[in-house]
Amino acid sequence: MREITYGYVRVSTRDQNETRQLDAMREFGVAEEHIIVEKQSGKDFKRPSYQRLMQSLRPGDVLVVKSIDRLGRNYAEILEQWGMITKQLEAAIVVLDMPLLDTRRGRDLTGTLIADIVLQLLSYVAQTERENIRQRQAEGIAAARLRGTQFGRRPMEMPERFSELAQQWIDGQVSSRKAASQLGISYQTFLRKVKQLRAQSG
Repeated sequence: MREITYGYVRVSTRDQNETRQLDAMREFGVAEEHIIVEKQSGKDFKRPSYQRLMQSLRPGDVLVVKSIDRLGRNYAEILEQWGMITKQLEAAIVVLDMPLLDTRRGRDLTGTLIADIVLQLLSYVAQTERENIRQRQAEGIAAARLRGTQFGRRPMEMPERFSELAQQWIDGQVSSRKAASQLGISYQTFLRKVKQLRAQSG
């Protein structure tokens, strides 16, 4: 049975144009009948066309994608899909935007190993950058807090008569629902704010 070269094209929404990816597949030499187009979000792998393609791949077949992110939304998923395609299904992958990511090279161990190392390196760099971004964000927030910057929603301003009605409720002169109604807030908010006021006053 002859080896088949498949092209996988994915666009995130139905409005996005897949022409650039299709042109790249044709230029590479993928037959029109073996180009699979998926117009669906890449947020998960419940993609019917992609799943059917995985079932169709046989040892020796080649899967061509324009860029590595067509295989997944992050490098953890990309690595998982890469391993499944190259190790379990024993098919090859060609990433047109990154010539080093090509496991066809003579079907030798060296070519596959180089591609795996490059992918692992890309994954490491991407993961490190994500961690650096999180660290910079945390450091920025900490520095802003030291400068007195407040984060989160601003506390709700209470109407002028809040303290007066809160005291009346504490003294049993008015119900929480009636006090809240006069203030134009919910009784749950009234009770929560009274609780906060009493905690602040000791």
